[in-house]
Amino acid sequence: MTTAPLRLLIADDHAVVRAGLRALLDGEPDLEVVAEAGSGEEAVRLAAELAPGLVLMDLRFAGADGGIDGVEAVRRLTAEAPGTAVVMLTSYSGRADVVRALEAGARGYVLKAGPPEELFLAVREAAAGRIGLASEVVGGLVGHVVSPPPELSEREREVVRLLADGHRNRAIAEALYLSEATVKTHLVRIYRKLGAENRAAAVSEAVRRGLLELG
Repeated sequence: MTTAPLRLLIADDHAVVRAGLRALLDGEPDLEVVAEAGSGEEAVRLAAELAPGLVLMDLRFAGADGGIDGVEAVRRLTAEAPGTAVVMLTSYSGRADVVRALEAGARGYVLKAGPPEELFLAVREAAAGRIGLASEVVGGLVGHVVSPPPELSEREREVVRLLADGHRNRAIAEALYLSEATVKTHLVRIYRKLGAENRAAAVSEAVRRGLLELG
């Protein structure tokens, strides 16, 4: 008896990326791409309509129209298409991004630059109810558990609080009586400690860890 292939939905804002993924996935006898989405909203709508077994979701959609990102799309999918698994496929391997995606309900996290075998494995693991993670992602998470990230110093917390208020480097330097070069040094250390790649991610991770309260 032949088992029906796993039905997949690809969600990415780049048509070329979607075409490449479709060709790659359709080449596997147990996988079948049934639809493509160019935004998080479209991915949620199509998943609710088509009920695929799994959605391969981009983490960050590039559109500047205020649309939802991949993590928010996962949250909505969990509510509107609860039987559909989600694997994040992204260029970003930062621990904070991985944790956000998994906490939202994703069952896998794979890097676009990784080998196709890791993609296939993550898709099949997630579809089977397990967690499918790229080896690089697993290494980052294990390293975090074994060696908890260092805490922010009081000065670094002050910088993050000013970041959260929307201040640029010059304003932060003036507020804390520092040089802009010193502020930049603090930012580099903050990003490293929080596993963040930019200002918004640093603030989000600081809030998640309880280091910063907004509002």
